[in-house]
Amino acid sequence: MKLLQMTDIHLTTPGQTIGGRDPNANFARALEHAMQRHADAEALFITGDLSDWGDAADYQLLKAQIADLPLPVHLCIGNHDDRPTLLEAFPELEGDRGFVQAVAPLSLGHAITLDTWGPESHAGHFCEGRADWLARQLTALPGPLWIFMHHNPVPLGIAPMDRIMLLNSARFAETVAPHRDKIAHIFHGHCHLPLSGSLRGIPFSAPRGTNHAGWPDFSAKRLLSAADLAEAYAVIFAEPFHTMVHMVEFGYDGEVRREGSPDYADWDRLTMVR
Repeated sequence: MKLLQMTDIHLTTPGQTIGGRDPNANFARALEHAMQRHADAEALFITGDLSDWGDAADYQLLKAQIADLPLPVHLCIGNHDDRPTLLEAFPELEGDRGFVQAVAPLSLGHAITLDTWGPESHAGHFCEGRADWLARQLTALPGPLWIFMHHNPVPLGIAPMDRIMLLNSARFAETVAPHRDKIAHIFHGHCHLPLSGSLRGIPFSAPRGTNHAGWPDFSAKRLLSAADLAEAYAVIFAEPFHTMVHMVEFGYDGEVRREGSPDYADWDRLTMVR
């Protein structure tokens, strides 16, 4: 099974930039890059911050950009989004108790998209209602299960980012832990950093994002840090007993070299390109 994850696309008013970059153009570039190389993917998941300011026009632009893609697109909500405005554009996303949460069948198990949005907050929220819904899905569905969400459920060790992580992370951990044997992977965004780790034995990962990039400044106390790194998305290969996640830096425009054969017999000090 092949899946795609894009995150933090931050669509905005045409002509406006974030970090000197055009998020609308970069999302279009990401889609073009992915469809040229990975049109055989089973689904695309976009894990939040669909809009930069939660404007209705941004969601209409998103709807137009994904309308003709040759694969299903599943959307998560992020802290930069506005839930009522998002649901006006995509009413089919409204789930139990009005949250943007859903289950999508895959050729290998099921994907679960979670709502970690809260009003007037950049931090993530996971209330009892959301926990109850997730617990019911985890109990009812056979594995493997793939969870997609916006906010990171584990602290980064970077003080400004940890202030806006999933605030109810203990509740989330307690909800997923009993089902660790059938949850294959958790995918998130929010941090604009390539991340990987585990939560109660469940692996998780995040790619950088399709526009602006973060930087892991572990000495930061108040402000977030950014860097001029290449825009990226994730390509996920999954089999019954293993998962591989690649971060593809589609924004890199430098040379890609062919540096030699993997066959040991071809390795030679005089001919190997190093």
